[in-house]
Amino acid sequence: MPAIRDAVVVGAGPNGLTAAVELARRGMSVELFEAKDTVGGGARTEELTLPGFRHDPCSAVHPTGAGSPAFRDMPLDRYGLEWLHPELCLAHPFPDGSAAVLARSVGETAASLGARDAGAYRRFVAPFLGKWDALAADFLGYGSVLNGRFPTAPLLLARFGLDALLPVTWQGKLRFREEKARALFGGLSGHVIASVDQPFMTAPGLVFALAAHANGWPVPRGGSQAISDALAGYLRALGGTVHTGVEVKRLDELPPARAYVFDTSPTALARIAGLGSAYDGFRYGASLFKIDYAMDGPVPWASQEARRAGTVHVGHTLRDINGALREATIEGRAPEKPFLITAQPSLVDPTRAPEGKHVFWAYGHVPNGWEGDLTDAVERQMERFAPGFRDRVLARATAGPPQLAARNANYVGGDIACGSASGLRLLIRPKLARVPYATAHPSVFLCSSATPPGPGVHGMAGHHAARAVWRRLRGRS
Repeated sequence: MPAIRDAVVVGAGPNGLTAAVELARRGMSVELFEAKDTVGGGARTEELTLPGFRHDPCSAVHPTGAGSPAFRDMPLDRYGLEWLHPELCLAHPFPDGSAAVLARSVGETAASLGARDAGAYRRFVAPFLGKWDALAADFLGYGSVLNGRFPTAPLLLARFGLDALLPVTWQGKLRFREEKARALFGGLSGHVIASVDQPFMTAPGLVFALAAHANGWPVPRGGSQAISDALAGYLRALGGTVHTGVEVKRLDELPPARAYVFDTSPTALARIAGLGSAYDGFRYGASLFKIDYAMDGPVPWASQEARRAGTVHVGHTLRDINGALREATIEGRAPEKPFLITAQPSLVDPTRAPEGKHVFWAYGHVPNGWEGDLTDAVERQMERFAPGFRDRVLARATAGPPQLAARNANYVGGDIACGSASGLRLLIRPKLARVPYATAHPSVFLCSSATPPGPGVHGMAGHHAARAVWRRLRGRS
């Protein structure tokens, strides 16, 4: 009879890898199976355009990854992970060449917002400064609460919740007086693919701002693949086994194990594990249209601040940002003037492109499953804030919802968040349950971004799922 493993993990994205590592660290025998030829999921690096230009097909900048409680507890630097920090975390340029910025310094950030809002920003973040570890343990770690662990700092979490409950549009009116602060904060919350006039949307914006002040918005040297490779290297060092190029279609194709942990979409889990209609009510969110560029030089931003920032938002006002998000997520159409999130990692990482050249990407939001081409709309927006942008493009690789779904089976309809994050869906994922990582099958668990705390390359969903597995197996023994 074959040996029974303690745990088998399906899917080698950051959450699957983190779950496997956490279980192996507890002395369990672990095997991991990945359908692609390499590990990575949403944290990969590939030559998408021209030889020597190394792009991140999905995630590239990692504010929550650098401050992740799960990653910080692992010696990932021994396995090649090195964080690189741009001069500015983020810039939000305006047509007149000025910009609001998110810097590691609270003072520099506040000063960029103008005299009327500098103090308001300082007061907004003041209760949480110097407390990132406690806040991250509870906000990114609220899956631990669902697993029976009391919050680390309950009063701090409650204080955070008072602000987090409000829509960004309300915060903009109540707290700030000028457009720069409102637009900066709207763009931060816009990283969650939902309109920012809904409840709870202040939460992600505030988390991203606090992450910048605590840990920066870094990129991994060599690209996001470095995160996945470091996790896989650590897993192997702990005795875990990684199988790539193995697509799992049925549970009985896997080795016998005491627990099976899936870094997949909920609907794929139901299909593979025979759970029937368990997730029929699960809702996927909007998608995006992403363009990876090989550039003949840096992006010619009109704003000097944008030329120093690792991430740049292109969206002008809060009203413009929310309008574009509403069109894509609620009204079901691609915006003519999309809100763009862009990244320029080669500003701080020369390994990403040949000497004197750069890699750059930009994406705008579109409806789930949309099959159009947003290239012209994206580049018109870029030309508004970076005149001459098109003249520096050597090559481009485009990916809309169908291409994103083909690259990663978890991105159903191109939804890179693996489930709608609108309103309460940001907190209750994949459905209301005492332990959202557990399923109707006593030996099957879910650890993808469809579970708390949701999307992002921070491994926390995998961390919490591993805890749920460990508690279940400990209870059985």
